[in-house]
Amino acid sequence: MAATQPPGERPEWVDDELFPFESHFVELDGNVVHYVDEGSGPTLLMLTGNPVWSFAYREVITKLRGRFRCIAVDFPGFGLSTGAPGYQYLARDHAELLVSFLDRLTLTELTLVGHNWGGPFGLYAAQQRPDKFERLILTNTWAWPLNGDLSSELFSRGVGNPIGRELICRFNLMVDYYIPSAHKRRKLSDAEMAHYRQAMPTPARRRPCAALPGEIIGAREFFTDLENRLRTLEKLPTLIVWADADPIFTDKYRKRFEATFPNHTTTALPGVGHFLQSDAPAEFSDAIETWWDDLAGNDSTSS
Repeated sequence: MAATQPPGERPEWVDDELFPFESHFVELDGNVVHYVDEGSGPTLLMLTGNPVWSFAYREVITKLRGRFRCIAVDFPGFGLSTGAPGYQYLARDHAELLVSFLDRLTLTELTLVGHNWGGPFGLYAAQQRPDKFERLILTNTWAWPLNGDLSSELFSRGVGNPIGRELICRFNLMVDYYIPSAHKRRKLSDAEMAHYRQAMPTPARRRPCAALPGEIIGAREFFTDLENRLRTLEKLPTLIVWADADPIFTDKYRKRFEATFPNHTTTALPGVGHFLQSDAPAEFSDAIETWWDDLAGNDSTSS
């Protein structure tokens, strides 16, 4: 059995060459939250979801930290973060914790980079703290109830039931199957996969990963509230970067975001899988820099 890593310490299995960043930790209501804070300049708040952690952004951070302050957060139970006793690892828990994180670090003038579950969690935080956010970058995510969507219902009910959760915990299915299959451009190395496996080495440690599939439809109230308040963010400049070889977050999700955020620019990444920041990090980073330059050019033109 793998040894339990003390909260707030970077474990020895983290390779300093693969993940060449200082690890920071902050305690929030008993949760020990790990984050990366690299570079200087405008702040990019990088959030992802199940079952990965800030490690997925490592190449993007390396490329962008010369121009931006890159903050990448691990939610409790993921990566190097640990949950407090009694923490439920549900959608609203993670979203509320993110708000506490932003308050504790007194972060402002943020650009959200929201991917997977990081999209709804980040958008919720932007709704709760609108004075802290200036721009949005949305990538293969969603922000509304999926109840009634056939494929989402089937996945959430099939994987999110007690048997599905037990299979995830016992056999690490989300890491061993989903992460490799969701990369289309490249195959992850053994060392990269080890960083996802080591973050969830035991069935107990995989419980947070197993909790979220059921929340896709189980957190209907959370997503309904989120959707109803999206209009409070609709004027923010928004970049939609979309991996078009993602079988889950297909074009219908992209088109809905385009309709929701009229002040948007869309960049499609052809042949890229769901974890686009890891599958095509250079193109992902280039899309952000190009959009940023275009915004600056438009501002100077209009002034």
